[in-house]
Amino acid sequence: MFDDRREVDEQLARIARPVVAMAADYPPGHSVPPHRHERAQLVYASAGVMQVSAEAGTWIVPPERAVWVPAGMTHEIRMHGRIEMRTIYVAAEAAKRLMPDCCVISVPPLLRELILRAMTLPPDYDEAGAEGRIMTLILDEIRALPTAPLHLPQARDARLARVTEALSDNPGDERTLAALARQAGASPRTLARLFIKETGLTFGAWRQRARLLQALTWLAKGRAVTTVALDLGYDSPSAFIAAFKRSFGVTPAKYFKA
Repeated sequence: MFDDRREVDEQLARIARPVVAMAADYPPGHSVPPHRHERAQLVYASAGVMQVSAEAGTWIVPPERAVWVPAGMTHEIRMHGRIEMRTIYVAAEAAKRLMPDCCVISVPPLLRELILRAMTLPPDYDEAGAEGRIMTLILDEIRALPTAPLHLPQARDARLARVTEALSDNPGDERTLAALARQAGASPRTLARLFIKETGLTFGAWRQRARLLQALTWLAKGRAVTTVALDLGYDSPSAFIAAFKRSFGVTPAKYFKA
C-alpha cells in the first residue's frame, strides 16, 4: 500500500525504471489532497468511481476506465465508493510519446490484465526480459486507446465561473441561460460566447455533461436510476436513460455491468 504522497515520491525517486507500478486501496469518501509527481501516471480503479480535479477541470473515472495525468500537473482525487487503485507511473522521457493532456481512457481486458500483472513485478524488474516487455506493452496499449468524454472543463472568466460553479454544485438546476446570466452579471449572448470560448461546449452541452458525470458518481454509490433522473432535472427516467445512452453508447445498467 502507498497511501502517503510523500512516501510515493520517495519510492519513485529510488526506482530507476522508466515504468513503475504501485497499488493503494481507499475507503469510500477518501480524498487525496492536491499534489503532483515528476512522473506522468495512469490511475486505474477496478471498482468505484474516482473524481480527479485540476485547474483545467474535472474528470470522472468510472469502473474499467483510467485517467492519464501528465507529469507535474497538480491534481486531487476523491473516492466515490471503495477504491482499489492501481497506478502506472511513467518517467517524463517515456511519457513524451503518450498523451500531452489529462484525459480518461477506456481500459480493455488486455490492458487491465497487464496493469494487474505489473503490480506483481519487483521494483527492479529486468528491463531486457519478459517483465520489461510487459511494461513496454502497457505503454503501447495506452498510446493506442481513444479518450472518453468524461471531462468537465472549468471556466477562467469570473462571470462564467459563477455559473459553472453553481451548476456543478447543483446539476439539477433548471434555470435558463438568461436567468443564470443575470446572476453572473453578463448578458446571455456574452455568457453563451464564453461557454464556447472557454470550455469548447455550448451552454446546453456543458450542463448536459455536468449532469451525466454527476449521474455516474451517484449510480456508482447505488442510487436508483429513477432517483438520479429526477434529482438531475430530467422529465422522466426514460429521458435520462436516452441522454445517457446517447453520450456513453449504452444504458446505465449496461454501462456499469460492462
